[in-house]
Amino acid sequence: MEVTQRGSEADDSATWQHARELFGAARRITALTGAGVSTASGIPDFRGPEGVWTRNPQAARLSDIDSYLADEDVRAQAWRARAENPAWHAEPNAAHRAFVDLEASGRLGALLTQNIDELHQRAGLSRDRVLELHGTMRRTICVHCGASGDMIKVLQRVADGERDPDCRSCGGILKSATVFFGQTLDGEVLREARRASLDCDLFVAAGTSLSVYPAAAFAEMAGKAGAKLIICNAEPTPYDEIADAVLRGPLTEVLPGLAAAPLIDSGEPLRTWGDPSTWDQM
Repeated sequence: MEVTQRGSEADDSATWQHARELFGAARRITALTGAGVSTASGIPDFRGPEGVWTRNPQAARLSDIDSYLADEDVRAQAWRARAENPAWHAEPNAAHRAFVDLEASGRLGALLTQNIDELHQRAGLSRDRVLELHGTMRRTICVHCGASGDMIKVLQRVADGERDPDCRSCGGILKSATVFFGQTLDGEVLREARRASLDCDLFVAAGTSLSVYPAAAFAEMAGKAGAKLIICNAEPTPYDEIADAVLRGPLTEVLPGLAAAPLIDSGEPLRTWGDPSTWDQM
């Protein structure tokens, strides 16, 4: 493992150069992004030194499914928090746009994200390229009948005085279309995420502490399948020791710098465990 503190200021660093070479040589890249990618857009993370749950541990109750279903006061507080979420006014930043550039180069296989803000899509990334592991804040879902709706319309009901808006179809409890603590991730999304983790020659984890499972396990899965691993995160992660390079710099500088790395033609065919068509070359 090699670690560098600043991507943009470390062009002479062996680690930074190594990371750019890995990026330039990659033919099929899978990325995993976390809250750190969106902090430059004004959206606080959850577990960082200034994270929402670090500053106010009780706020985590708003995302606990048992507390949410059992307590109307928790739901009312959650609706107020949704209405005040800074993500409604956030714009994509350079880190998001770096993945758009990567897709345009034809080398981004899939982007797995733990974020619920849809800033990757708003930056211009193809929706079918993004796997939202934890869902989206921009939709609602009824926990009883499963009806889905537009979050903005429900937040208007909150603004009009409804404390705990119910489902207009069945009268059931509404929540954001995100995965709460105590809920399982969508099985199909997980299957696609596993496939993408196996079907790459480079896995990039950016802005994530790699401490929330099962999402965190995808980095290790990709590495065991033979992919190179680059971790871009301000704080140490449990997987730094198995990474080929660890970059600590601001993601708005590091990710564009990696995406701009010159392409390297190794002359070797692409080989991944997730793509049976390449198995005869392994």
